[in-house]
Amino acid sequence: MRIETCYFCSSRIYPGHGIQFVRNDCKIFKFCRSKCHAAFKKKKNPRKVKWTKAYRKTVGKELTVDPSFEFEKRRNVPVKYNRELWNKTVEAMKKVETIKQKRQNLHIMQRLRKGREIEEEKDQKEVQRDLSLIYLPAAGLKQRRKQEEAAKEQEQMQVDEDSNNELETEAVEVN
Repeated sequence: MRIETCYFCSSRIYPGHGIQFVRNDCKIFKFCRSKCHAAFKKKKNPRKVKWTKAYRKTVGKELTVDPSFEFEKRRNVPVKYNRELWNKTVEAMKKVETIKQKRQNLHIMQRLRKGREIEEEKDQKEVQRDLSLIYLPAAGLKQRRKQEEAAKEQEQMQVDEDSNNELETEAVEVN
């Protein structure tokens, strides 16, 4: 997309806008609007029309020397290429592209792993929360009762042993 400049007022012309006039000697003039086109046909001098950039520059209202104007100038100087430098540059671009691809793949895999871990944690929490839905309430009741009875028997045996020890110590004290 190229942004052209108006021949008369030097404003910008965006693609699809403006008017183009081609003279018999194949010189192309581009205008931003019909106002500029009409002034050009009337052979007006842009330096004497107050609303143009040319007028503002001649009167001293606008900068005439600015580094940004250098970018607007067309550069028709041919560039000489060094074939070795060109090949090295292309190879370096390929290496950069492979490194970039590897980093992207690594990043994607790390995100996938993290997502899987989070899903597993959620699944485990859900299972712990809804454990009663998985097991029947009566499942393992017999085993629990047996374990409770065994624990009661052990407690009873300890209580009996403690009471026997107390009786023996009392008997020893009496003697």
